[in-house]
Amino acid sequence: MSPRTLTVIGAFSIQFTVIGMLFSLGLYVKVFEGEFGWSRTLVSASNSLAFFMMGALAIVAGRLSDRFGPRRVLLVSGAMFGVGLVALSRIGAPWQLFALMGTLVAAGLATHDVVTLSTIARWFVKRRGLMTAVAKVGTASGQVLLPLLTAALIAGIGWRETFVALGAGAGLVLVLAALLLRHPTEEEVEPAARARSGNGLSFAEARATRTLWTLCMIQFLFFSTLMTVPVHLAAHGMDLGLTTAQAATLLSVVGGASIAGRLIVGLLADRIGSRNALSLCLLVLVIALAGYVLAARPGLLFVVTAIYGFTHGALFVVVSPTVAQYFGMRAHGAIFGLILFCGTLGSTIGPIATGAVFDTIGSYHPAFITLGVMAAVALGLSRTLPRPEARD
Repeated sequence: MSPRTLTVIGAFSIQFTVIGMLFSLGLYVKVFEGEFGWSRTLVSASNSLAFFMMGALAIVAGRLSDRFGPRRVLLVSGAMFGVGLVALSRIGAPWQLFALMGTLVAAGLATHDVVTLSTIARWFVKRRGLMTAVAKVGTASGQVLLPLLTAALIAGIGWRETFVALGAGAGLVLVLAALLLRHPTEEEVEPAARARSGNGLSFAEARATRTLWTLCMIQFLFFSTLMTVPVHLAAHGMDLGLTTAQAATLLSVVGGASIAGRLIVGLLADRIGSRNALSLCLLVLVIALAGYVLAARPGLLFVVTAIYGFTHGALFVVVSPTVAQYFGMRAHGAIFGLILFCGTLGSTIGPIATGAVFDTIGSYHPAFITLGVMAAVALGLSRTLPRPEARD
């Protein structure tokens, strides 16, 4: 099997495992509520801490990957993630939950995107968008499958034992997958990239450009939605009259539509350029958020959610190729990590603020309108980006 193929398989496996386990943590909310009496706000705050630390550590992880290669970084973070999940089986106090989510679990989250997608960007030029999309399909697959496995294990062997079993399994998969990833040698780089290998910007040079900070602001503006809608979507559906099972199906619609969004926009990014693909994704996001404000019937909510799911998946694909187009591969990991950190600032605030808005006025509409305005501003900013030069 070629190194390129092994790279995509390894990246897919890491995306599948880390994000699948992250989504599975939502199943423990009622467990912790029943066993310890912890509020949902407390448990949600631990997730927000993990997201914030994910962004902060992503900058470090990206720089380490640029310098030492992905394998060593992913080996360490994968082992830490597995140990963190196993350690969650022994918690009994809130500080223990926050400590583990903000350190060991966050370490695994920090590398799953910035290191894997940066490595794919180094291996591929002509099919960079598509191969990034294939790796990100692992995320959607994990979101669908691992929560089902987690629920079955909790019912069968108990929540503490489930943490041990899945933590050990996740750690093993992540370590094995890490062994498949490395940077290409000069001879293995695609000829189109080899001819332009000296054109990439350093991290310091990139920080001096308006383009980088525009991308950071765009990421902050739209990433709030990508973390907020999945948290509150099921509750919003039940407010409109859906049963619990029907509301859960809404989340499956997001997962299914996101696979299509990842693959289609991955192909489009290779054809029309990442800047145009980014603008298209943001336009669809604005339409979806407007739809959530206008959808008053449960049936229409499923249609809007399919539109949202498409752009939810697509936006996770398009950023890494955009970074490569504008800044090249010289410091891709560090630059990508900084942009992701700016996004996690929004993702930390969005879900909590949206919950507070609903608790205050009993409606999600003001939150959807605010998110829609933020997405529209991001769309406008994307059209101010310069035409990218080939810097691979």
